[in-house]
Amino acid sequence: MNRNLIIGAALTGFFILAALVSFVWTPFDHTAMDIPNKLKGIGGDHLLGTDHFGRDILSMIMVGARTSIAVALVAVGIGMGLGIPLGLWAAARRGSLVDELIMRGNDLIFAFPSLVIAILITAIFGASAINAIIAIGIFNIPVFARITRGAALSLWEREFILAARVAGKSATRISVEHILPNVTNLLIVQSTIQFSLGILAEAGLSYVGLGAQPPTPSWGRMLADAQTLVSIAPHMALIPGFAIILTVLGLNLMGDGLRDYLDPRLRVARV
Repeated sequence: MNRNLIIGAALTGFFILAALVSFVWTPFDHTAMDIPNKLKGIGGDHLLGTDHFGRDILSMIMVGARTSIAVALVAVGIGMGLGIPLGLWAAARRGSLVDELIMRGNDLIFAFPSLVIAILITAIFGASAINAIIAIGIFNIPVFARITRGAALSLWEREFILAARVAGKSATRISVEHILPNVTNLLIVQSTIQFSLGILAEAGLSYVGLGAQPPTPSWGRMLADAQTLVSIAPHMALIPGFAIILTVLGLNLMGDGLRDYLDPRLRVARV
Protein backbone atom coordinates (compact mmCIF):
# COMPACT_ATOMS: atom_id res chain seq x y z
CA MET A 1 0.00 0.00 0.00
CA ASN A 2 1.20 3.51 -0.83
CA ARG A 3 2.78 5.22 2.20
CA ASN A 4 1.47 8.68 1.27
CA LEU A 5 -2.04 7.28 0.99
CA ILE A 6 -1.84 5.66 4.43
CA ILE A 7 -0.43 8.74 6.18
CA GLY A 8 -2.81 11.09 4.38
CA ALA A 9 -5.85 8.94 5.12
CA ALA A 10 -4.81 8.67 8.79
CA LEU A 11 -4.44 12.45 9.21
CA THR A 12 -7.64 13.19 7.32
CA GLY A 13 -9.55 10.49 9.16
CA PHE A 14 -8.38 11.84 12.52
CA PHE A 15 -9.86 15.28 11.92
CA ILE A 16 -13.02 13.87 10.35
CA LEU A 17 -13.45 11.68 13.43
CA ALA A 18 -12.92 14.70 15.71
CA ALA A 19 -15.57 16.59 13.74
CA LEU A 20 -18.04 13.71 14.02
CA VAL A 21 -17.40 13.22 17.74
CA SER A 22 -18.02 16.94 18.33
CA PHE A 23 -21.69 16.42 17.40
CA VAL A 24 -22.20 14.34 20.54
CA TRP A 25 -19.31 15.23 22.87
CA THR A 26 -16.67 17.85 23.56
CA PRO A 27 -14.57 18.20 26.73
CA PHE A 28 -16.30 21.51 27.51
CA ASP A 29 -19.03 23.64 26.04
CA HIS A 30 -17.24 25.45 23.21
CA THR A 31 -19.28 28.61 23.84
CA ALA A 32 -18.85 28.69 27.63
CA MET A 33 -16.67 31.57 28.83
CA ASP A 34 -14.57 31.21 31.98
CA ILE A 35 -12.81 34.55 32.45
CA PRO A 36 -10.88 33.57 35.63
CA ASN A 37 -9.23 30.76 33.64
CA LYS A 38 -8.52 32.70 30.45
CA LEU A 39 -5.23 32.25 28.54
CA LYS A 40 -4.33 29.05 30.38
CA GLY A 41 -1.53 27.12 28.72
CA ILE A 42 -1.48 23.56 27.50
CA GLY A 43 -2.15 20.92 30.17
CA GLY A 44 -4.38 20.52 33.20
CA ASP A 45 -8.15 20.33 32.89
CA HIS A 46 -8.00 22.16 29.58
CA LEU A 47 -5.74 19.86 27.57
CA LEU A 48 -4.92 22.45 24.88
CA GLY A 49 -5.42 25.50 27.07
CA THR A 50 -8.00 28.29 26.91
CA ASP A 51 -8.43 31.44 24.85
CA HIS A 52 -8.86 35.08 25.91
CA PHE A 53 -12.45 34.38 27.00
CA GLY A 54 -11.56 31.22 28.91
CA ARG A 55 -13.12 28.94 26.28
CA ASP A 56 -11.65 25.46 25.93
CA ILE A 57 -9.45 25.38 22.81
CA LEU A 58 -9.71 21.61 22.29
CA SER A 59 -13.50 21.87 22.17
CA MET A 60 -13.27 24.78 19.75
CA ILE A 61 -10.83 22.86 17.53
CA MET A 62 -13.20 19.90 17.38
CA VAL A 63 -16.22 22.03 16.48
CA GLY A 64 -14.06 24.14 14.16
CA ALA A 65 -13.09 20.95 12.30
CA ARG A 66 -16.78 20.34 11.76
CA THR A 67 -17.20 23.83 10.34
CA SER A 68 -14.15 23.73 8.06
CA ILE A 69 -14.80 20.24 6.73
CA ALA A 70 -18.50 20.91 6.13
CA VAL A 71 -17.82 24.16 4.24
CA ALA A 72 -15.07 22.60 2.11
CA LEU A 73 -17.04 19.40 1.45
CA VAL A 74 -20.21 21.17 0.29
CA ALA A 75 -18.19 23.68 -1.76
CA VAL A 76 -16.33 20.86 -3.55
CA GLY A 77 -19.67 19.10 -4.07
CA ILE A 78 -21.01 22.24 -5.76
CA GLY A 79 -17.92 22.44 -7.95
CA MET A 80 -18.15 18.79 -8.97
CA GLY A 81 -21.92 18.80 -9.39
CA LEU A 82 -21.84 21.70 -11.85
CA GLY A 83 -18.31 21.60 -13.23
CA ILE A 84 -18.22 17.96 -14.34
CA PRO A 85 -21.42 18.12 -16.46
CA LEU A 86 -20.25 21.39 -18.01
CA GLY A 87 -16.86 19.88 -18.83
CA LEU A 88 -18.46 16.80 -20.40
CA TRP A 89 -20.87 18.98 -22.39
CA ALA A 90 -18.07 21.24 -23.64
CA ALA A 91 -15.96 18.25 -24.72
CA ALA A 92 -18.89 16.65 -26.51
CA ARG A 93 -19.50 19.92 -28.40
CA ARG A 94 -15.86 20.76 -29.03
CA GLY A 95 -15.38 23.84 -31.19
CA SER A 96 -19.04 24.84 -31.01
CA LEU A 97 -20.58 27.97 -29.55
CA VAL A 98 -21.54 26.00 -26.44
CA ASP A 99 -17.92 24.98 -25.85
CA GLU A 100 -16.74 28.55 -26.35
CA LEU A 101 -19.33 30.01 -23.96
CA ILE A 102 -18.53 27.46 -21.23
CA MET A 103 -14.79 28.00 -21.43
CA ARG A 104 -15.02 31.80 -21.57
CA GLY A 105 -17.36 31.68 -18.58
CA ASN A 106 -14.71 29.64 -16.76
CA ASP A 107 -12.10 32.27 -17.61
CA LEU A 108 -14.39 34.96 -16.20
CA ILE A 109 -14.76 33.14 -12.87
CA PHE A 110 -11.01 32.47 -12.71
CA ALA A 111 -10.45 36.22 -12.98
CA PHE A 112 -12.03 36.63 -9.52
CA PRO A 113 -10.47 34.64 -6.64
CA SER A 114 -12.79 33.10 -4.06
CA LEU A 115 -11.99 35.90 -1.60
CA VAL A 116 -13.17 38.54 -4.08
CA ILE A 117 -16.30 36.52 -4.86
CA ALA A 118 -16.94 36.18 -1.11
CA ILE A 119 -16.62 39.93 -0.65
CA LEU A 120 -19.15 40.53 -3.43
CA ILE A 121 -21.59 37.98 -1.99
CA THR A 122 -21.10 39.28 1.54
CA ALA A 123 -21.75 42.86 0.42
CA ILE A 124 -25.15 41.71 -0.84
CA PHE A 125 -26.23 38.99 1.59
CA GLY A 126 -23.95 39.43 4.64
CA ALA A 127 -21.14 37.31 6.10
CA SER A 128 -21.97 33.68 6.91
CA ALA A 129 -20.76 30.11 6.42
CA ILE A 130 -23.40 29.63 3.71
CA ASN A 131 -22.03 32.54 1.69
CA ALA A 132 -18.49 31.19 2.15
CA ILE A 133 -19.70 27.86 0.74
CA ILE A 134 -21.24 29.62 -2.26
CA ALA A 135 -18.07 31.64 -2.93
CA ILE A 136 -15.73 28.64 -2.70
CA GLY A 137 -18.16 26.46 -4.65
CA ILE A 138 -18.39 28.96 -7.50
CA PHE A 139 -14.60 29.06 -7.73
CA ASN A 140 -14.47 25.23 -7.89
CA ILE A 141 -16.84 24.98 -10.86
CA PRO A 142 -14.34 26.05 -13.57
CA VAL A 143 -11.61 23.90 -11.98
CA PHE A 144 -13.61 20.70 -12.46
CA ALA A 145 -15.02 21.87 -15.80
CA ARG A 146 -11.55 22.43 -17.25
CA ILE A 147 -10.11 19.17 -15.92
CA THR A 148 -13.11 17.17 -17.13
CA ARG A 149 -13.06 18.77 -20.57
CA GLY A 150 -9.32 18.29 -21.00
CA ALA A 151 -9.45 14.63 -20.03
CA ALA A 152 -12.59 13.98 -22.08
CA LEU A 153 -11.20 15.54 -25.26
CA SER A 154 -8.39 12.98 -25.38
CA LEU A 155 -10.96 10.18 -25.11
CA TRP A 156 -13.32 11.34 -27.83
CA GLU A 157 -10.81 10.26 -30.51
CA ARG A 158 -10.30 6.77 -29.05
CA GLU A 159 -11.47 3.70 -30.93
CA PHE A 160 -14.04 2.57 -28.36
CA ILE A 161 -15.71 5.98 -28.53
CA LEU A 162 -15.79 5.83 -32.33
CA ALA A 163 -17.36 2.38 -32.03
CA ALA A 164 -20.03 3.75 -29.70
CA ARG A 165 -20.80 6.54 -32.16
CA VAL A 166 -21.08 4.08 -35.01
CA ALA A 167 -23.49 2.05 -32.85
CA GLY A 168 -25.77 5.09 -32.82
CA LYS A 169 -25.26 6.27 -29.23
CA SER A 170 -25.89 9.96 -28.58
CA ALA A 171 -23.16 12.31 -27.34
CA THR A 172 -24.88 12.52 -23.95
CA ARG A 173 -25.05 8.75 -23.57
CA ILE A 174 -21.42 8.35 -24.63
CA SER A 175 -20.36 11.02 -22.13
CA VAL A 176 -22.17 9.28 -19.28
CA GLU A 177 -21.46 5.65 -20.13
CA HIS A 178 -17.95 5.84 -21.58
CA ILE A 179 -16.25 9.19 -20.93
CA LEU A 180 -17.20 9.76 -17.28
CA PRO A 181 -16.05 6.33 -15.97
CA ASN A 182 -12.67 6.85 -17.64
CA VAL A 183 -12.06 10.25 -16.04
CA THR A 184 -13.39 9.36 -12.58
CA ASN A 185 -9.96 8.49 -11.17
CA LEU A 186 -8.60 11.90 -12.17
CA LEU A 187 -11.62 13.65 -10.69
CA ILE A 188 -11.29 11.76 -7.39
CA VAL A 189 -7.68 12.87 -7.03
CA GLN A 190 -8.56 16.46 -7.94
CA SER A 191 -11.42 16.48 -5.42
CA THR A 192 -8.98 15.78 -2.57
CA ILE A 193 -6.80 18.67 -3.73
CA GLN A 194 -9.79 21.02 -3.98
CA PHE A 195 -10.96 19.80 -0.57
CA SER A 196 -7.67 20.92 0.98
CA LEU A 197 -7.83 24.23 -0.88
CA GLY A 198 -11.41 24.63 0.34
CA ILE A 199 -10.29 24.29 3.96
CA LEU A 200 -7.60 26.90 3.37
CA ALA A 201 -10.11 29.19 1.66
CA GLU A 202 -12.60 28.79 4.52
CA ALA A 203 -9.89 29.59 7.06
CA GLY A 204 -8.86 32.66 5.06
CA LEU A 205 -12.44 33.90 4.73
CA SER A 206 -13.10 33.37 8.44
CA TYR A 207 -9.84 35.13 9.28
CA VAL A 208 -11.09 38.32 7.61
CA GLY A 209 -14.59 37.91 9.04
CA LEU A 210 -16.37 36.60 5.93
CA GLY A 211 -16.85 32.99 7.02
CA ALA A 212 -18.70 31.35 9.91
CA GLN A 213 -19.89 33.92 12.43
CA PRO A 214 -19.72 33.79 16.26
CA PRO A 215 -20.47 31.80 18.31
CA THR A 216 -19.67 29.06 15.75
CA PRO A 217 -15.94 28.28 16.08
CA SER A 218 -13.73 28.44 13.00
CA TRP A 219 -10.02 27.75 12.72
CA GLY A 220 -9.52 30.92 10.70
CA ARG A 221 -11.26 33.14 13.22
CA MET A 222 -9.33 31.48 16.05
CA LEU A 223 -6.15 32.61 14.28
CA ALA A 224 -7.57 36.12 13.91
CA ASP A 225 -8.42 36.26 17.63
CA ALA A 226 -4.89 35.12 18.52
CA GLN A 227 -2.93 37.55 16.36
CA THR A 228 -2.63 40.21 19.08
CA LEU A 229 -1.90 37.67 21.82
CA VAL A 230 0.89 35.62 20.25
CA SER A 231 3.53 36.92 22.64
CA ILE A 232 1.60 35.99 25.80
CA ALA A 233 -0.49 33.01 24.60
CA PRO A 234 1.22 31.45 21.56
CA HIS A 235 -0.85 28.27 21.89
CA MET A 236 -3.92 30.22 20.73
CA ALA A 237 -2.33 30.64 17.30
CA LEU A 238 -0.19 27.50 17.11
CA ILE A 239 -2.96 24.98 17.77
CA PRO A 240 -5.46 26.08 15.07
CA GLY A 241 -2.51 26.75 12.76
CA PHE A 242 -1.26 23.19 13.17
CA ALA A 243 -4.81 21.88 12.73
CA ILE A 244 -5.04 23.61 9.34
CA ILE A 245 -1.54 22.49 8.32
CA LEU A 246 -2.08 18.85 9.29
CA THR A 247 -5.50 18.64 7.63
CA VAL A 248 -4.26 20.16 4.38
CA LEU A 249 -1.11 18.00 4.49
CA GLY A 250 -3.22 14.89 5.04
CA LEU A 251 -5.50 15.67 2.11
CA ASN A 252 -2.59 16.45 -0.20
CA LEU A 253 -0.77 13.25 0.77
CA MET A 254 -3.98 11.29 0.27
CA GLY A 255 -4.47 12.86 -3.15
CA ASP A 256 -0.90 12.05 -4.12
CA GLY A 257 -1.30 8.50 -2.87
CA LEU A 258 -4.61 8.06 -4.69
CA ARG A 259 -3.03 9.29 -7.91
CA ASP A 260 -0.30 6.67 -7.65
CA TYR A 261 -2.74 3.94 -6.62
CA LEU A 262 -5.36 4.65 -9.29
CA ASP A 263 -2.98 5.28 -12.19
CA PRO A 264 -2.90 1.98 -14.15
CA ARG A 265 0.57 2.72 -15.54
CA LEU A 266 2.01 3.07 -12.04
CA ARG A 267 0.07 0.03 -10.91
CA VAL A 268 1.65 -2.06 -13.67
CA ALA A 269 5.08 -0.67 -12.77
CA ARG A 270 4.62 -1.74 -9.13
CA VAL A 271 3.73 -5.24 -10.22
